[in-house]
Amino acid sequence: MTDRKTELAENLARVEERIASACAAAGRARADVTLIVVTKTYPASDVRLLHELGVREVAENRDQDAAPKAADCADLDLTWHFVGQLQTNKVRSVASYADTVQSVDRARLIGPLSTAAVRAERELSCLIQVALDAESGERGERGGVAPDGIGELAALVAEAPGLRLDGLMTVAPLAGEYAGRQRAAFERLLEFSSRLRADHPAANMVSAGMSADLEEAVAAGATHVRVGTAVLGDRPRLG
Repeated sequence: MTDRKTELAENLARVEERIASACAAAGRARADVTLIVVTKTYPASDVRLLHELGVREVAENRDQDAAPKAADCADLDLTWHFVGQLQTNKVRSVASYADTVQSVDRARLIGPLSTAAVRAERELSCLIQVALDAESGERGERGGVAPDGIGELAALVAEAPGLRLDGLMTVAPLAGEYAGRQRAAFERLLEFSSRLRADHPAANMVSAGMSADLEEAVAAGATHVRVGTAVLGDRPRLG
């Protein structure tokens, strides 16, 4: 086993232990939480090693890095998540490789995403990104729609050809009432998820928690956690 593969295997084992412990503490089954490894800034070779180690869900936040990486790894059975702030001029590219776009946060993305998905003959999974630090009508500092905009966006996604509404995503806010209160932030997201499922029962995916706060996300009820640094390390591998 190569040094890098050994490093990744050890890191994955530590993250797996954290998730399993958090699930046990919350009285949840380990199978209820899916690990998504965020491979941003790291090369396709790392994605291949992760696949050899059993990882099947990976995430990227910049199309210019993700598109060539996804192409390089097209022979692997991977689910690709796009988690970054999405620009309309990148929609067609992202829709060509991403299985899930977790960062739908404004109405003007939905038409282009729908058109691109239909053109590519794909069904694109979509999550509404919620900004818990945003006031009504505004977007969050790290992307995301204000909580009172969830319903409108969800309805637009649900009605759009080629798109499937699968749930909600958030990033723990750095400002506002939830700053430094990750558990409370994620519990709030779960409340919004419950409301969403009243109108869209199948939209049960809740993506929350990263390397530093995955335990809080699991405790709150997240179905997916997005972990980068804890698996891949601190040093960027791409420019």
